[in-house]
Parts: sequence; structure tokens; C-alpha cells
Amino acid sequence: MANILVTGGAGYIGSHTCLELLHAGHDVVVFDNLSNSSEESLRRVEKLANKSSVFVQGDIRHQAELDQVFQAHQIDAVIHFAGLKAVGESQKNPLIYFDNNIAGSVQLIKSMEKAGVFNLVFSSSATVYGESNPSPYQEDMPLSLPNNNYGYTKLIIEQILEKMALADSRWSIALLRYFNPVGAHKSGQIGEDPQGIPNNLMPYVTQVAVGRRESLSIFGNDYPTKDGTCERDFIHVVDLAQAHVLAVANRLNNKGCRAWNIGTGSPISVLKIKETFERVNGIQIPTEFTKRRVGDLSAFYADASRAKAELGWQPQYTLEDMLADSWNWQKQNPNGFN
Repeated sequence: MANILVTGGAGYIGSHTCLELLHAGHDVVVFDNLSNSSEESLRRVEKLANKSSVFVQGDIRHQAELDQVFQAHQIDAVIHFAGLKAVGESQKNPLIYFDNNIAGSVQLIKSMEKAGVFNLVFSSSATVYGESNPSPYQEDMPLSLPNNNYGYTKLIIEQILEKMALADSRWSIALLRYFNPVGAHKSGQIGEDPQGIPNNLMPYVTQVAVGRRESLSIFGNDYPTKDGTCERDFIHVVDLAQAHVLAVANRLNNKGCRAWNIGTGSPISVLKIKETFERVNGIQIPTEFTKRRVGDLSAFYADASRAKAELGWQPQYTLEDMLADSWNWQKQNPNGFN
């Protein structure tokens, strides 16, 4: 079993991944600046796992803080989640995103190299495929410029990591390209808790359901899809977390840089999410259709066959599971971790 450093481990995907790592017998050190997360998530993870982890509050842009973690703990591999992720905010404040996501990742690579740690799983995104590739996205498609600065930072970090692996054969790097993570742990103890107005569909739906927001806005109903609303590849966060556990194991035994799509391969429309949520949970979601958002693609989804063949990973949870678990979390925690 390995000692894993998880940057951004107190966040939504990070906390679920920490739980799966602990279940798999690994030791976990979490490094997080708590800018968009809560230490409470880690307390709950420890309770669920019946095993403790180490928490260090720090910022990946600060080399001394990172170096200290590597000196204090014998780290075998790093899972790198730490970064800002709000698309709209990235358009308004590009420099903050370049500094946090790109400069922070470079700092992490430097500290890893100094400590002699060369196994890394990077939390990337399907946005690196850009707008010109047809779905389903395959890992060997040429990447193109994403239409937002958040996606741009993911693309740049991927390219930096690929060049590091080419230059130095000690590196072993996994690029996990996520699609649309939703859901929560079955217990309802940990889940998605965005600060401020949610950027993603699912927390918006659950916050309307719990009475924190008045209604759900669906952006556009005139797309060339089955029901006119955008189609996305929604994946249960626990399935996504398990992909990280498998990717760590794979990287501890391999060299070089390899990308994997982590999605279900089945496009689901925004309207279907809303209707299925209502059916599964017996709740009505007041909804209005508004005009399209700039830059929204009509549909994107994964070809996840490489992850199945090489990592032995495939999704276990259904759409109904995702929506029931999302509501279970929000219902038990109407104000998130607060």
C-alpha cells in the first residue's frame, strides 16, 4: 500500500477520492488551502473510512509549504486536484486562474522533483478536446484550444506534464479527463458544496429542490439534440474516485504519460436530468428556459474504452443512483458543510 499526497483533497472530488483511497488501504496526506472546500469533509471521510488521514493547510503556489510536506512524509504518489474550476470566473479573472492552476502545478512539479517523487495523477477535463472534435471523444484525438480560460489551464498543464515525461524517464503521469461528475457518497455525509451560486447543473437542481434557489434555468432548448437541450456525459463521483485509485496503482507500475477519459459514454440531456430527478425523488423542480449560453456545445461525451482496457475501470452507478445520491446529500445537508 502507498502513501498518497492529495492536493485539493478537501474538495468535492478530492474528498470522495480520499475515502476510496483509505478503503483501498492507502495512507493519505491532504494538502488544501480550503479556498473552496471545508475541513469538515475530511472529518466525515475519516468517520466513514474508520481510518485517519493527515491534513495540512497550505497553498500549492508556496514552495516552502509543499517542500515541508514532502520532507515530513514519505510520499509515493500524488493526486493533483488543487485548482480553481469556475468557468465564468475564469473568463472574468484569467490571471487568477493562470496563477493558481498553471503556476501552482509548476510549483508542485518542482517540489515533487526535489523530493524524488515522480508518480502523479492529474485531474484534467474533457474541455481539452476543444470545440472542433466530434463526440464521442477519444484520447488520441488532437487536442484543441478550449473556449474558456479554465479549460485552457487544464490543456497547458497537460502539455507541461507530457513534456516533463518526455524529458525525464522517471516520471509516470496519468491524465484523467473527466466529463460531468455528479452524485454523492451513499451515506449522504459528503457531497458537492459549492461556495456561492453553483456553476454546475446538479448542485443547482438540488438547491432548488431544498428551497435555497427559486427555479432552475435551462440555457437553450433549440439545440440539435433529442429534446433540444444540451447533452452531457454525467458520471457518479464515486465511480470517478475509484478511477483515481486504479490510476495510482497503474502509475506505480508504469512509466511515461498516459491519458484516460473517465465518463459513461452515454449522453444525457439537461432536461432528462431534471425530469429523472423529479421522478426518482418525488420532487417538482420549477424550471424556466432561457437563451443559450455562449460557448455551450450541443453535446459531448466520452469513449471510455481505454480506461476499461488499461485500468480495469468501468462505471458501476446508474443515472438514478446519481440523482438519488445527490438529493440524499443535499436533503441531509441543506446548507452543505456549514
